[in-house]
Amino acid sequence: MIRKFIKEYGLWYLIYGLTAGLFCLTFWLYHLPLEYFINSLALNIVILLGFSLWLYVRFYSKLKQLNITTINFEPADFKRWQSPSDRAYQAIIANLKAKEAELLLEAVQERDRLEAMIKMWSHQMKVPISALSLMAQTQQLDKNEVEQQLQRLQNYLNTLLAYLKFSQHNDDFRFELISVRELAVDLIKTYRTLCLAKNLSVSIDGDWRVKTDKKWLTFALAQILDNAIKYSHENSQITLTMTDQSVTVSDQGMGILPEDLPRLFEEGFTGYNGHEHQKATGFGLYMTKQILDSLGLTIAISSQVGQGTSVRITKA
Repeated sequence: MIRKFIKEYGLWYLIYGLTAGLFCLTFWLYHLPLEYFINSLALNIVILLGFSLWLYVRFYSKLKQLNITTINFEPADFKRWQSPSDRAYQAIIANLKAKEAELLLEAVQERDRLEAMIKMWSHQMKVPISALSLMAQTQQLDKNEVEQQLQRLQNYLNTLLAYLKFSQHNDDFRFELISVRELAVDLIKTYRTLCLAKNLSVSIDGDWRVKTDKKWLTFALAQILDNAIKYSHENSQITLTMTDQSVTVSDQGMGILPEDLPRLFEEGFTGYNGHEHQKATGFGLYMTKQILDSLGLTIAISSQVGQGTSVRITKA
């Protein structure tokens, strides 16, 4: 502890010694009586020793208190230390503890949200799994129906993995010039079973060549197309219209209530359609919005109940 004390205040003692040496040199050069200097120096050394003892006790007590409260710091524990520098350090530590508490609260909330989301997703995935299990038990395996249920499972799994990746900020964007028409064609082939099950016709008009991340834009378009198929009436049409600045996916489905439109991109929001048909997780459009924002693209939705919905993606 003495070594720490010397390290803390050694410079001041060195300055004091140098000052005393200069006074001694001055007395010697001007041939002044050194006994006056020696008497004065002795008195100062006595005072200095007393002050040093008080300073050391204070220093020892302060370090001891700091060692005790390193983990559970409370500003009240240091109310005796009221120098400007002490107050500044206390304010810094208090701010750090406040930020730590905020980060901890965010981590707890994220964990709770993740647990709730996984439970909800597990419930959603039970539906196609139960359908497949029932078909297997009754030995009535219809090829088209099996493909539909497997497609639903794949969609839920892809959305879940994308959510986990984004929540952990593990983005791996790779921007390149792509054709949105080619992406749409591949997606329609992927969703052909679901389209055939409802006898939906899908048309593509134009093309949009944009520099973006192919994988994540495909995911966003897949979510939009999946919703269009999910909420379309049987024997209706889905249209993908592309320009050199945008792509619009339009359906002739049930539409969206006006009061639900402003909240479609909120995390976990399903709206009337999702509650009514028990098909929505409330994370598809939320994830789509997050991804498109990261890609520098915007999304807008317009809809009329009973007439259909249009989703437009454009450059920001």
